[in-house]
Amino acid sequence: MMFAGNVPAAFAVHDETFQLDGDVVASSTTTVGGTTQSVDWNSIFTAAGAKQNPLPTGFTAAVFDRDFVTNANGTFNTSDETTFTTGSKDTLPISGWQCTASANVNSKIDVMNSYATAYTAQNGDQILYFALERNANTGDANVAFWFLQDQNVGCDDNGGTATFSGVHTDGDLLIVSAFTNGGVVSNIDAYRWNGGANGTLNPTPVASAHGADCKSTAANDNACATVNSGTISTPWPTANKQDGTGSSLRSTEFFEGGLNLTATGLGGKCFNTFMADTRSSQSLTATLFDYSLGTLGECTSTTVTAPSISAPVTIPASGTISGVTDSALLTVNGISTFSGTITWSICGPLALASTTNCFSGGSQVGSPKAVTTSGTYTSDPVTVTSAGRYCWRAVFSGDATAGVPGSSDPGIDPVTGLPSTSTSECFVVNPRPTTLDTQAGAGPVDFGQPVTDTATLTGTANRPGSGGIGTNGSINPTTPGGPAGGTITFTLYKADCSTLATGTGTNPQGVTPVSGDGTYGPVSFTPDAPGTYHWVAAYGGDSPNTLSSDHNTACNDTDEDVVVRQIPTTITTAQKVFPNDSATVASSVAGKNLPSGGTVTFRLYNTLANCQLHGDTVGSGGLLYKESKSIAGGAQSESAATNNTSVSVSADSTVAWYVTYATGSNTFTGRQSNCAETTALDFTNDAGPGTVFP
Repeated sequence: MMFAGNVPAAFAVHDETFQLDGDVVASSTTTVGGTTQSVDWNSIFTAAGAKQNPLPTGFTAAVFDRDFVTNANGTFNTSDETTFTTGSKDTLPISGWQCTASANVNSKIDVMNSYATAYTAQNGDQILYFALERNANTGDANVAFWFLQDQNVGCDDNGGTATFSGVHTDGDLLIVSAFTNGGVVSNIDAYRWNGGANGTLNPTPVASAHGADCKSTAANDNACATVNSGTISTPWPTANKQDGTGSSLRSTEFFEGGLNLTATGLGGKCFNTFMADTRSSQSLTATLFDYSLGTLGECTSTTVTAPSISAPVTIPASGTISGVTDSALLTVNGISTFSGTITWSICGPLALASTTNCFSGGSQVGSPKAVTTSGTYTSDPVTVTSAGRYCWRAVFSGDATAGVPGSSDPGIDPVTGLPSTSTSECFVVNPRPTTLDTQAGAGPVDFGQPVTDTATLTGTANRPGSGGIGTNGSINPTTPGGPAGGTITFTLYKADCSTLATGTGTNPQGVTPVSGDGTYGPVSFTPDAPGTYHWVAAYGGDSPNTLSSDHNTACNDTDEDVVVRQIPTTITTAQKVFPNDSATVASSVAGKNLPSGGTVTFRLYNTLANCQLHGDTVGSGGLLYKESKSIAGGAQSESAATNNTSVSVSADSTVAWYVTYATGSNTFTGRQSNCAETTALDFTNDAGPGTVFP
């Protein structure tokens, strides 16, 4: 609730829209200062004492406190849990007030209900309206209303005597009034508390806040009060001594008043707590009797944060995201200006899968920023160098002097009263994905030689910096992070893509260290068997900024296939023959044996025609071969044969033999085989390359 300072052309308290006419219902309107007043207490509260929703135009806050109890049968119970005791005085600090339960409160000082509301006039003037109901109307009465900035003022006697909690704040307001049993308010005055918890109540009333009975006061007044002059009905339960519980109040059992805070210079404060009391007199040192306490739609503050990074982002290759901020939408209701600060903290980097927020802990970012009005404020920027999840917290200090409560995001959940689980102030920086490409060495590779593989890694991000704030010092680091590290592991598989290759070397084998994007290898391994092999490579990543990657895990990249081969051979065939011949010579007369000294001569020609020419020089006239054999004689017949091992025939042809026998004796005749022998040669050779053997 806002109560502003002086504003020109102040509006009077009872010539606005609210009726200060001595009753609680708006059915009977009043006209003061040329304005018709159409709002009364039943426009502000329901029959159950709850605030109307919405409140009438211009009304910004309201409180209703019931201060009586009934017996089980509905009759009035004279006991009261909220009475002053032990010398409590308005002039004392709140710590000097004490409360106790009373079994039988004097009826004329026993408060039944009390209520208050705040109103903002069209010109901006802030006006307080307040009221109480008492149980009896015997004698004159003195009442007072405290408007306190500390929302923690209260007292719990727990069946005994207790001291009030809370403290005074400079500018707390005490309104005191007296009225007679004749139904006339004699005066109403306002007093200001100066200083803090241990300050003092200024004994001089605020001159501009002095007032009298609203029914006899002209328009343009700053303060007035009135009572009911006859019996009135209330929409909510009440009680009086004569009628018991019900909805009736006899004359002077209802009191109401109003005060223009702006016109009297008493504004600019957040009056969070409202307390009505009865007292022995108007004196500031009067004995205090009964009280009724409530929270008057207190000044509130809300802080809602919004990080500059809303959707998840991926950390860049540099590993640095600069200029990350958080904006805090600060809304203070009830006061236009104040003095406070907003302090930002950041939690992180947290685990990506985490769901917590920054309700507590974290690292402060920059210095607190001074704030004096509602609005959107931005934190100092931070530099983030680590993947992870981050959450901001913005804390508004409040303004204790003005009674403005603090707030934060995340803060306390107003519904559960527990720390908020909101994560709207969080953002995510994902690690950077990488790509691994590989290339096997040229193939095929001869058996016994090594096979090789080379990897190209791209997409890495630099490591987090250090020396800054955050869980790992990576926020606003003083030392930048270097290139991504890690290991690339190369594995050689056999043709089935599941069995490790065996042989000479290490398999799998790692390449360490990796230093950011680049080409790594080649690595080598010598298989112990020929066949088809597949290279597979995997990069393990470098948490938290760089993700892992792999390549060819399905063995479907032909660039990673390598063949280890045996050296192939070929075979071609070419036939050749070494022609040989034999001859048998015999005596045709029985008993006449062959003579000694005979000779058989064999001549081989390349064609039958050359044979018939009988050339006798080897190498000429088609003569391929010539060999003579001696005949020993002394036998009826004798055989001779060639022993050709030097002259061969390898091409298709027909060769012919010319064989002669010279006897060396006149007794026997010579003889010839004149080219009667021929051999037709037809070769079929294998031109290769043959087939594998075995």
